[in-house]
Amino acid sequence: MSAQHHPHPLPENYRQAAAAAKAWPFAEARKLSLRLKREQTQQSSALKRIVRFQTGYGPSGLPHIGTFGEVLRTSMVRNAFSILEPDLESELVCFSDDMDGLRKIPETISNPESLRPHLGKPLSAVPDPFGCCSSYAQHNNKALKKFLDDFGFTYTFQSATEGYRSGKFDRGLQRMLECYQPVLALMQASLGEERKQSYSPFLPLCPESGVVLQVPVEEVDATKGTILYRHLDGSLRETSVFGGKCKLQWKPDWAMRWFVLDIDYEMYGKDLIPSAEMSQQILRLMSKNTPPAGFAYELFLDEKGEKISKSRGNGLTIEQWLTYASADSLAYYMYKKPKTAKRLFFDCIPRCLDEYLGDRRRFDKASEAQEKVENPVFHIERQVLSTVPESASFSLLQNLVSAVGLQSRALEQDKIHTAWMPLLQRELEAGGDDLSASARDTIQRLWDYALAYDRDFVRPSCAPRAPAPSEKVAIDKLIANLQELPADAALEEIQKVVYAVGCEEGYEDKLRAWFEMLYEVLLGQSTGPRFASFLKIYGLEAGIAMLQKAARS
Repeated sequence: MSAQHHPHPLPENYRQAAAAAKAWPFAEARKLSLRLKREQTQQSSALKRIVRFQTGYGPSGLPHIGTFGEVLRTSMVRNAFSILEPDLESELVCFSDDMDGLRKIPETISNPESLRPHLGKPLSAVPDPFGCCSSYAQHNNKALKKFLDDFGFTYTFQSATEGYRSGKFDRGLQRMLECYQPVLALMQASLGEERKQSYSPFLPLCPESGVVLQVPVEEVDATKGTILYRHLDGSLRETSVFGGKCKLQWKPDWAMRWFVLDIDYEMYGKDLIPSAEMSQQILRLMSKNTPPAGFAYELFLDEKGEKISKSRGNGLTIEQWLTYASADSLAYYMYKKPKTAKRLFFDCIPRCLDEYLGDRRRFDKASEAQEKVENPVFHIERQVLSTVPESASFSLLQNLVSAVGLQSRALEQDKIHTAWMPLLQRELEAGGDDLSASARDTIQRLWDYALAYDRDFVRPSCAPRAPAPSEKVAIDKLIANLQELPADAALEEIQKVVYAVGCEEGYEDKLRAWFEMLYEVLLGQSTGPRFASFLKIYGLEAGIAMLQKAARS
């Protein structure tokens, strides 16, 4: 799923609206545009024609939902930029740090001991523990590219190993040699005394073991393109920095990539702000170019409030989200409040999905360009839930599923077409005898998500409670009053009865407690949609039977 690349040119009123939009992708795009024009003025050069965005991926583990968020958000800014600057081409570089040494064994593989002999080697030199690719890095890079392709991102893949070995990074490595002393001094100022003694921007690869060495460098020769380093065995050895015989430490490497790949914009997690600032200083030592515009987003947390990690595999996966909600709702979650730390676990899905459905409806109704560009839906391309009926909500479907307890798809289809569809059809603004095919598809998808969520999270913990004596009296009165209504009573009639009984039975000033009680004794949960709507959709006769069963428990 890429941020949508709107056809160019958009109507002028959209460009004008985008220029003043408060939506964060447009704010970031304007920041990038100003950076490029300022650099153009400072260097007295023509405005560059290809603007490059970059995202980084560490293939020590499979791509996770945080990877998705970074690529998606960067693509949203790229798309916003293309609207503001339609004459400039752009490119998204997805960079894999596959020359990094394997620091620890991931917890997510079934045969961890197979990797122990390869600790310290570049990820691209570690055998694939899954046995399907030439290296562990290639396995994870392949998964990354499939992941990006499946979601429709437009990108250029770049491997660190290929860049170092092919000569693509030679210009940056040469420049790092020329700037070696000032870069070393800058880095050492941020290190402790012990680390200073062995630190060097260059990390040679041991020719015998293949391990990435963190050893002192005694001399550098920019003319020859070599370094002289103290090996772990105490010997002095000379090696070229080219041809994949060396790699750079993390922060110098980041700056070198910006320099060689001519990167203009990159996002990164809040935990990398100090690293980004240091890399920006290194780039200034290497070049007169302005460092890329950047955006530090907050991190995703698991249910325990801990940072999501590829190697640990904690938190919610993309596959899990897509079991219980749509891809566009996931993109919506990523769009919302990127500078706020968010807990990414199963219980956030229902609320997110309903919030998305609300914004989806508002977007479809909006007539002004300004209102559309400020809506999150404008920045989401893959409209899975493309037509959202006015009455559709995930919470409503969840409660319907909980009440009916449906298990077979035949019954699900029957309930949708005999109870769901007529009510939604009546409430659609457009009216008509039938819901559109698109609306029916949306309802079917929501229904399937609700069934899956109910199966895995609601039903296992669902424990309806017995009503207290006073609550039983109130339920019996509600049953009696509902029985006086015709089976096809209007929603407003049912609602009037439900509210009236609640007020008469002592809940007048605490109606929320009235509805909590009803859902606790019926469904084993304290929240739900409007109770009258629930009875209308479920069927008044069946709803009365549920109440009678609860009153007898």
